Amino acid sequence: MSMPALFKGRLSLPVIGAPLFIISVPDLVIAQCKAGIVGSFPALNARPAALLDEWLHRIREELAAHDKAHPERLSAPFAVNQIVHKSNARLDHDLAVCEKHKVQMMITSLGAREELNQAAHSWGGIVFHDVINQKFAHKAVEKGADGLILVSAGAGGHAGQLSPFAFVAETREWFDGPVALSGAIGNGRAIRAARALGADFAYIGSAFIATKEANAVPGYKDMITAAGAQDIVYSNLFTGVHGNYLRPSIVAAGMDPDNLAVSDPSKMDFKIDDTSGERAKPKAWKEIWGSGQGVGAVKEVVPVADMIARFKREYDGAVDQPL
Repeated sequence: MSMPALFKGRLSLPVIGAPLFIISVPDLVIAQCKAGIVGSFPALNARPAALLDEWLHRIREELAAHDKAHPERLSAPFAVNQIVHKSNARLDHDLAVCEKHKVQMMITSLGAREELNQAAHSWGGIVFHDVINQKFAHKAVEKGADGLILVSAGAGGHAGQLSPFAFVAETREWFDGPVALSGAIGNGRAIRAARALGADFAYIGSAFIATKEANAVPGYKDMITAAGAQDIVYSNLFTGVHGNYLRPSIVAAGMDPDNLAVSDPSKMDFKIDDTSGERAKPKAWKEIWGSGQGVGAVKEVVPVADMIARFKREYDGAVDQPL
């Protein structure tokens, strides 16, 4: 396994907080980094576009102040997620802002772009790319990605269908760079399991929706704490890309989660309305809430620091059982 120098001595747990649409904002990212895991947010969450510069100023300044006050407990790095799909008209602008701030880590989604990887490398940054199968994994590395995020079955958001056991094992046959594993990771024992499989990091998103710092409405947070794996529905209706969603939110929208239509992937659109903060399409489903299958481990809404402390206790307590 390979741990880039950027992370050494700066992590309390080998965890990357996944960038969550709408939900990941500076409050959440800063809290994650102060607690010792990588925090991240989608560049598109900063709207209007000019706000991205302000967000990066704030995150860097607050983490620098924390590090000055706590040299024995440095903050973890943070990452900015870039949607590389052709419908993202902001990509060039957002990349330029990241260059201005010399962002140390970027996460790319929905397409691998060689020129983006080269740009990040030119200012000393690294790039992790999220993938759902070996075809996309090979393409990402061929185009210069430094690390891979393996989005396996059970992950929240745009999830894949591969078992994490198979996905990590096959990836490690040819790739010795840093790997993060995503898919139903909601407690410290699962983090330990990801490492045992051969991943360097656990990639966790859904659990952090149920935190005080997350920019999610109370109903969404409460639904996360009440849900289990059986409450997750896999569909491509809402964005054109298959993802996992909370069954109760689909029902509340007046739809039958067991009989959802199939969407045309060519119609997926990641344009953002800078006034409303919604994707340009489909606004009618703005309260269809995403989640992974690991939410059964999340029982209450707590501060980020408390959640990560729980993960740490569970991680440290996870030991091999005697035969």
